Amino acid sequence: MTAVVFIHGTGVREPGFSALAGRFAAGVSALRDGLRVVPYYWGGAHGAALAAGGASLPPATGTGRGPLPPGPGPGDDDTADWAVLYADPYAELALAAAGSAPAEELPPGSVPPDLRVRARLADLLAEGDGPAAELGPGLARAVADLAAHPLLAPAAASLAPDDLAEIAARCLTAQVVAGLLDTDAPLVPVGVTRDAVVGRLAAVLGASARGAERGVRSLALRVASSAASRAVVRRRRALTEAAHPAAGDVLRYLSRGEAVRAGLRALIAGLEPPVAIVAHSLGGIIALDTLVLTPLPQVRLLVTAGSQAPFLYESGSLPSLEHPAPLPAHVPDWLNLYDPRDLLSYLGAGLFPGRVTDIAVDSRQPFPAAHSAYWTNSEVYRHIGERLP
Repeated sequence: MTAVVFIHGTGVREPGFSALAGRFAAGVSALRDGLRVVPYYWGGAHGAALAAGGASLPPATGTGRGPLPPGPGPGDDDTADWAVLYADPYAELALAAAGSAPAEELPPGSVPPDLRVRARLADLLAEGDGPAAELGPGLARAVADLAAHPLLAPAAASLAPDDLAEIAARCLTAQVVAGLLDTDAPLVPVGVTRDAVVGRLAAVLGASARGAERGVRSLALRVASSAASRAVVRRRRALTEAAHPAAGDVLRYLSRGEAVRAGLRALIAGLEPPVAIVAHSLGGIIALDTLVLTPLPQVRLLVTAGSQAPFLYESGSLPSLEHPAPLPAHVPDWLNLYDPRDLLSYLGAGLFPGRVTDIAVDSRQPFPAAHSAYWTNSEVYRHIGERLP
């Protein structure tokens, strides 16, 4: 009788583990009679926990000096607004364009509302990245993109010239900073530097000199982003308590993983061969490390799904094996299932030629749902069933 050891991934706790293990047992047993499914629930004994009840979490304040402000106003922090703009630099332009009247044919001799800002954008383009040099590269490309963007004309039709210049300046600045974030640049400027660039670009694009106020800001954008920011900060404890098992499990395993591996070795020692290990996510790392460090001849097959083990190996972070050391001969056949939409799944065949078989499965779910959809996917069970000893 083949024993199938099922190892869960990060963040799984009871009662969720029992439901997960039951679903896996039903799925794999439907393909073959006589299997013995043996769950390995490491999360309860070895998973991460906030041992001091969350004493490391800051209080729910905006700055650490007092309670959050009640709502948007002249003195509020605009960090949440910029988060929206980094995600979509054209967000304010889109809101302005949505409020513009339907386009009409202009009378003879009339000047299109966007003509002035387009002329200034052309002048700004000629200066290259220089006017925003302290942010980093990318201004010239951002200017060219904005000048060609279909939102510019309808936004210009609904905004005063000063307001359009301010919004365009924020759009350009957000594009430059977003480019830094996309490339994981090690240096991102602070808000004071960013705001100075906005003021400079706004003046170049025709805005009047600003006084103490920061310029027009889309009310819809500001209210939505500020409310979301306050809600997230106030819910930080709840969010951390909900999310920490997943991140904490990884960090705890990488720093103190021997107890988890010892538990798996003890479990397998009590099983008659042949044994197959089926492991998800961090469970795949635990299984591979255990098999690399300790020959377990009764284990004839390793199956990983949504595993980061190949990535940890290639990046020099796998506890048991450092690249370019080969996979030890005593490690059994390895079937690695991955979903191309699962951003936490990686390939092993290119790292261990002839030792790993990578097979793509498609849950038709976006990330992160794709990372948790393996055990409801009939393809996954079919591939496992075909390889079980």
